[in-house]
Amino acid sequence: MKQNKYKGWLYLLPAILFLGVFMVYPLIDVVVYSFEEGFSFVTQTKVGTGLYNFRYVLHDTYFVQALKNTFIIVIITVPFSTALALLISLALSSIKPLRNMFQTIYFLPYVTNTLAVGLVFMVLFKKTEYSDGMVNLLIKAFGGEAVDFIDGPYWAKMFVMCLYTIWIVLPFKILILTSALASVKEDYYKAARVDGTRPARIFFRITLPMISPMIFYLIITGFIGAFKAYSDEVALFGTDLNAAGMNTMVGYVYDMLYGNSGGYPSFASAAALILFAVVFTITCINLMASKKNVHY
Repeated sequence: MKQNKYKGWLYLLPAILFLGVFMVYPLIDVVVYSFEEGFSFVTQTKVGTGLYNFRYVLHDTYFVQALKNTFIIVIITVPFSTALALLISLALSSIKPLRNMFQTIYFLPYVTNTLAVGLVFMVLFKKTEYSDGMVNLLIKAFGGEAVDFIDGPYWAKMFVMCLYTIWIVLPFKILILTSALASVKEDYYKAARVDGTRPARIFFRITLPMISPMIFYLIITGFIGAFKAYSDEVALFGTDLNAAGMNTMVGYVYDMLYGNSGGYPSFASAAALILFAVVFTITCINLMASKKNVHY
């Protein structure tokens, strides 16, 4: 038995080493950096140890703006994209002919390069000296005024950002929910129809409880994914997100390490730990809420 036990650990050794070197050690390093005040990469020295890095980050106007942007993206895109994906999945499940074709069409944005989709959105929304953009042409056609959605007011840029995020995450959610709906036993629906149950009651009493684990999974992963948003913003507004007022928490961490404000690993580490604390807290709240609303 002992020989088999050691043999099993030997099989696990490559994975343990990989996780230790590329996950555990960096996490420990981030925690250490976050408490080292005035740390310099060049001299490998620090001024002291304490909570100054956290105080600096929490009072930094760029971080406050990034935190605000991230929360707006999370609050708008996660529930709206999940609800929209559920409606589309219900429609796809009720269509027998050409169902596979429609599922393929809806899944295409998920396998399309993020930057390529960002360029398409820029063509649609960006206002230039030569063109107002296709969206503005439609707005003008209905008597409205053209708006620069990329370099214009904050609300316009946030609208494009949320629309872009929803467009990107929608295909994966449709795929998961369509599979979940297909797994619900038809016997439940037949019994409900025999009793004369209305479609709305069937949805809320049968369909929704049966697919609630998948909805909960999408909400949790949606929150985590939205809090990690960065590449989507770069695709739309360029690399200088602070100047555009559209930076996110992950973007702030990157800027502190490599951007125009780069070279401050202590500030970046403190911001990363704050992001971890926010995501962990929201995940725990969702887990507690799921005990009453999710049926396994």
